[in-house]
Amino acid sequence: MNESPNKRAITVGVFVLIGIIFLIAGILTIGNLHQTFSTKLHVTTIFDDVNGLQKGNNIWFSGVKIGTVKKVEFFEKSRVRVIMNIDEKAQEYIRKDARVKVSTDGFIGNKILVITGGSANMPAVQEGDTLGIEKTFSTEDIMNTFQENNKNVLAITSDFKTLSKNLVDGHGSLGRLLKDEDIYENISNTTASLKKASDRAQALMGSLSVFSAKLNQKGTFANDLVTDTVVFNNIKKSVKELNQIADTAAVFIANLNEASRNPKTPVGVLLHDEVAGAQLKSSMKNLESGSKKLDEDLEALQHNFLLRRYFKKKNKEKK
Repeated sequence: MNESPNKRAITVGVFVLIGIIFLIAGILTIGNLHQTFSTKLHVTTIFDDVNGLQKGNNIWFSGVKIGTVKKVEFFEKSRVRVIMNIDEKAQEYIRKDARVKVSTDGFIGNKILVITGGSANMPAVQEGDTLGIEKTFSTEDIMNTFQENNKNVLAITSDFKTLSKNLVDGHGSLGRLLKDEDIYENISNTTASLKKASDRAQALMGSLSVFSAKLNQKGTFANDLVTDTVVFNNIKKSVKELNQIADTAAVFIANLNEASRNPKTPVGVLLHDEVAGAQLKSSMKNLESGSKKLDEDLEALQHNFLLRRYFKKKNKEKK
């Protein structure tokens, strides 16, 4: 018995409807489009360059997808404003001082927005807030940096080539140092002299170490000098007295010089008056001759018979 056309059409329609339902469910599951119907928070950020960011690109926070780019539009003269759809459940984790940067999903993947940072003491982001941006290096910036580095490497290579040629040819100080044997010998001799000086300095340091050890050895004069306050005070007192003696001697010499320059003083008379000097010499001679005569008289008195017993008695008392 053949089926009626209506029943066949209903069966086909039911299968088509079931297929459409499964297709929609699969799309929603695979594409995660069910979030389209969840509550969104609209947050804005302004870039100088979005590097190819488009509407619908994903937004990530701490490695978790929290929304998509709603709109990309020009702002002011040459800047770009990006409006983001952020899941409301992620609002409490994003702070007002958080930063937004443009990144890529993989090395050559689609452009994405990444929200980073934020202080714990700052309030959560609200509807219509504008987040700051974090400066990043784009692929073009990296390539430009590589290009500049290549230029610098080329310049360094050229300079090194010139330098090495000058060294080989013996130009410049280093070249002469490598080529001239006399300079090398002078440097070697200087190094040897420096080594000898270093050895002497080391020996001197050893001697100073021995001397300092003796300073710490009790009973020695050096130790007493640096530790015994009595010895130090006596030395200080002696030095002070020597200074006073030196001052007195200096005053005496100054007075003597002044007296010697004055012809009216006795010293000045003796030094400047020839007559007085001659008289003084004559008096000294007279005293000498008088002393001799006095000795002769005393000798004669000892032999005198009147005083002979007296002198004998004196000699006996002395013995």
